[in-house]
Amino acid sequence: MRFHLITLFPEACDAYLDASILGRARKEKKISVNYRSPRDFVDNRWGKVDERPYGGGPGMVMQAMPVVKAVEKVLGRKYGLTKSMSGKREGKKAAIVWFTPAAKQFDNKEADKLAKFEDVVLVCGRYEGIDERAKKILKTLGTLKEYAVGEAVYTGGEIPAMAIVDATTRRLPGVLGKNASIEERRVASRAVYTRPETLEYRKKKYRVPAVLKTGHHANIDSWRTTSGKKA
Repeated sequence: MRFHLITLFPEACDAYLDASILGRARKEKKISVNYRSPRDFVDNRWGKVDERPYGGGPGMVMQAMPVVKAVEKVLGRKYGLTKSMSGKREGKKAAIVWFTPAAKQFDNKEADKLAKFEDVVLVCGRYEGIDERAKKILKTLGTLKEYAVGEAVYTGGEIPAMAIVDATTRRLPGVLGKNASIEERRVASRAVYTRPETLEYRKKKYRVPAVLKTGHHANIDSWRTTSGKKA
């Protein structure tokens, strides 16, 4: 599976995406992560990708065409993109992700859906956002999915993009070793414990719940279900 981040700041992403489980998945070629900057597709010598918004307002807006051309370059010949195209094409194996706070919340079900695509292009906006016309054009290039990742507003789309890469990658066969490692596919509690059995802090003792030491799987699953609702 290939992830492509359209971003002005790849250095903000690579440290996280090259570490731990994601880094191992990249080394084992279960996924690839590539970056493409809209700055490579501007027609000015300063690499300027933003302009003042029509209608007024604070901040700057990313121009549409550098973003569109970056996505077009990523999908390229593999999906039949040529300069002579009219816009109609086959590209259902590629998903283009557009972030907006008003969109549907990204969740585990959406991660499962994304995991079925061969290529996922994540468009990371900055400033006051991206010219809306880019989204309309991108709909002609592949399957466009609009997501919000959490209810907060971020400085850029890089954090939501990394969250999607993480959540989707861990669902791919072999990434976590076995299917049971994916918490939402088994009975799991938000409260977890490990050794030592008893912790003492400022003369107060904190113990592991007794049920977890019984080996009685039905009772443990029941406890995990209950504690998960309370957490």
